[in-house]
Amino acid sequence: MRICEGEGVTKHFGGLAAVVNVDFHINQGEIVGLIGPNGAGKTTFFNLISGALATTAGVIKFKGENITGLKPHQICKRRVARTFQLVKVFPNMTAFENVLLGSLFGTSTGISMPDANAKAMELLDFVGLSAKKGSLAKDLTIANQKRVEVARALATKPELLLLDEVMAGLNPTEVVLVIELIKKIRDKGITVFMIEHVMKAIMEISDRIIVLHHGEKIAEGTPKEIATSREVIRVYLGK
Repeated sequence: MRICEGEGVTKHFGGLAAVVNVDFHINQGEIVGLIGPNGAGKTTFFNLISGALATTAGVIKFKGENITGLKPHQICKRRVARTFQLVKVFPNMTAFENVLLGSLFGTSTGISMPDANAKAMELLDFVGLSAKKGSLAKDLTIANQKRVEVARALATKPELLLLDEVMAGLNPTEVVLVIELIKKIRDKGITVFMIEHVMKAIMEISDRIIVLHHGEKIAEGTPKEIATSREVIRVYLGK
């Protein structure tokens, strides 16, 4: 089943075409990678899906419903959540409070404070941060701030999670831990669409990979197909 799909998705900034006529689909239960050189339009593409930017043309659907033009909070409440390329935590709130906000305000159904508290603690434990629950977000390492973002996104009870370079800036040990976390997220029944430059990770974890270059989709396939594509090697992976 296709949980998210788009046809002719396009975004112009004045005379600059950032995303150009992209058709895509994400199947329920998949981990799909989105790769491409810097400036390829990857984060803009996520911004279009999540409602942070309005499309210039094209249609995006989630579970068959046209979500094109909806605001970010409306799309979130339809159970699409995201993290950001540059970490966006609330720096003067604790890790626990950051996740609690997702529990309280990120879903379309009401939740009691005791239940929201319990859910926030459950998710902090899930991402391995229960010991840091009382730490201010600004005092956490980048790796742990990224985990707070993931937990906060999960608190909105998403069916589709967009992860924007969640491994950027992490050391090899931290990358391995994030790979395992993403697998655990998928095991919870959550579909994952992720932008990543850590090629070893994206090749290991993805069921399918989409490649953008200058805003256009130039390739799509299994990790093996992408790794052996002459066009992808030419524009991105290098010789």
